[in-house]
Amino acid sequence: MVEAESKPVKIGESKIRCPVCGNEMTIEDYIYTVPRLGKIVISSGRCPRCGYKYSDVRLAEAGEPRKIIYRVESPEDLNALVVRSSSAAVLVPELGLEMLPGPASEGFITTVEGVLERFLEALEAACSAPDADREACRRAREMIEKAKRGEEKFTLVIVDPEGVSAVDSDKAVVTSVDKKELRELGYVVPD
Repeated sequence: MVEAESKPVKIGESKIRCPVCGNEMTIEDYIYTVPRLGKIVISSGRCPRCGYKYSDVRLAEAGEPRKIIYRVESPEDLNALVVRSSSAAVLVPELGLEMLPGPASEGFITTVEGVLERFLEALEAACSAPDADREACRRAREMIEKAKRGEEKFTLVIVDPEGVSAVDSDKAVVTSVDKKELRELGYVVPD
């Protein structure tokens, strides 16, 4: 039986200073139930002065630091739903791809194919620099496009120190992540 989707319910609101212009802006938090994943929190806001947008997505209940390993072996595997919190790192080791969190990181909900599309967008931005290596950009683009078409097997790894990211698939393997691995990804971890 498929769990019914719920409509988003507003659960909170906060005022913050826009990180771009310093104007006061409102962030609204909503809770939403996603089949198989459970409750997620969606936070969003827009600065009325400069238009800066903030958004974040995370599972409603935090857990222990974890690593999610999802092996993509067929085109159908690209359709799995991914919830990535703003604190999570996304890695595709076989393709040499890393999406590491930073001060401006935002969470998102997308599919595995959508994650690859985000990597392509970042590549396009990097390759638009005048001194970019055009041949390396071409090779990287082809490699990601091949993976997006399901012609390349790869592993999607999400490392989340807050335990609020997920991949909606029975194939996803969730394991614990140790402090050493978190430190290697740039996280500040107390001893």
